Amino acid sequence: MSAEVSGASTRHVAIDLGASSGRVALGTVHGGQLEVEVLHRFPNGGVPVNGGLQWDILGLWREVLHGLTLAGRRGEIASVGVNSWAVDYGLLDTHGELLSGVHHYRSPRLDGVMERVRAKLGNDAIYRATGIQFLPFNTLYQLAAERPERLAEAQVLLMVPDLLHFWLCGAKVTERTNASTTQLYDPRTGDWAWALVDAAGIPRALLPRIVEPGTDLGALRPEVAAETGLTGTHVIAPATHDTASAVAAVPAGENPGWAYVSSGTWSLVGVESPRPVLGGAARTMNLTNEAGIGGTTRLLKNVMGLWIVQECRRAWNAEFGALYADAAALPAGGSVFDPDDARFLAPGTDMPGRVQAACRDTGQPVPQSPPEIVRCVLDSLARRIADVLDGLEAVTGTPVDTLYVVGGGSQGDLLNQLTADATGRPVVAGPVEATLIGNLLVQAQAGGHLGGMRLRDVVRASSDLQTFTPSSGQARAPRAGTRQTGRGVTP
Repeated sequence: MSAEVSGASTRHVAIDLGASSGRVALGTVHGGQLEVEVLHRFPNGGVPVNGGLQWDILGLWREVLHGLTLAGRRGEIASVGVNSWAVDYGLLDTHGELLSGVHHYRSPRLDGVMERVRAKLGNDAIYRATGIQFLPFNTLYQLAAERPERLAEAQVLLMVPDLLHFWLCGAKVTERTNASTTQLYDPRTGDWAWALVDAAGIPRALLPRIVEPGTDLGALRPEVAAETGLTGTHVIAPATHDTASAVAAVPAGENPGWAYVSSGTWSLVGVESPRPVLGGAARTMNLTNEAGIGGTTRLLKNVMGLWIVQECRRAWNAEFGALYADAAALPAGGSVFDPDDARFLAPGTDMPGRVQAACRDTGQPVPQSPPEIVRCVLDSLARRIADVLDGLEAVTGTPVDTLYVVGGGSQGDLLNQLTADATGRPVVAGPVEATLIGNLLVQAQAGGHLGGMRLRDVVRASSDLQTFTPSSGQARAPRAGTRQTGRGVTP
């Protein structure tokens, strides 16, 4: 991305915490464009603790402070904001101290919990109250798995980005987009689903006030400002759910008829709706209604995404580039499986064997080599995305004519082309750093630094995009596509 050379500029810092890595990035808004520079990258992942899995939340905090210190050396910073994955939380006691860590959503402590809660509360009651898809790691089920004595000690629950905001500035609130992922939020009232909260036996006092994306949470704590060199910097809540920030940076125009895939460890496939969609068809499809920016609803479905390939690569200790090149050379028409099968949820070096077992269980040829397994996974993801798009069209009654793929997975030309072929729709890939861009621009917009421009207009003006058109037949390899910029389309 590049900034224009005239006009006033402002700087903002986005902290993006992903399931496998984190970044601290500096965003400069200048002349209606955005320049993004990643100042600090650091690894993330689950830490085995006492038979379970937790996040190294204090290690993440240390890395965040280091990234903010690097930002402080660049001069005046107007604001900072944190986004992360959904559903996980920290519990604070009456002194504001964190109680025994932050559980990981892939922890085995959740085995069987969702089934018990659904049997107790009823599927219809849960979905009517929240409009959220049933996933075994939703916050509702995580709280049901808590030890009663830990809940009794807790004063407040803060989602992961809200916890870091508290450490940054002292605010104990929950930002709306992340609150909406918990399966404890009512998308019609915009408040917690209090009747469901009571029925689940969750203390009401645990759930803090909900605030909008773009809310100024206050100045940095004096000790944080002193350590990082950031003076006069405020904390502004972005869309704290990373998918919400990524969708904010989808470079679509004002016309309807588009859908998105926020592509990474997960593939979040959805459309932007002006209101929640809570009917029986949405529930049958297990769609989720999550809050977006500007009062919108992200009607979407979680698809397992590149997690399966990531775990296979880890098992083989192989590089992406060679695997993808060899996979692209293979013919179309191979085996496909359901990537949302529960067998693929847990981490493990046996992931290639799980892929082979899924093909074997459905009577299909079993891929043998790493490239064959990767091609099988990518074909399966493309087919699943196509199925979800067809379902979204049926539920909303709005045809989807363009698919935008944003996030790190948008760099995968092979998957983009396979998705265009499977869906029969053009795929517009990029921006890669959509989550950072959405985070930064929500902050800038809240501070009045976009000069009246629409957020997505700035995204289009600042981004290089690549378009993949459906092949007339089945493609053996990705097409080159066209390179599209904010100033038009060039070959």
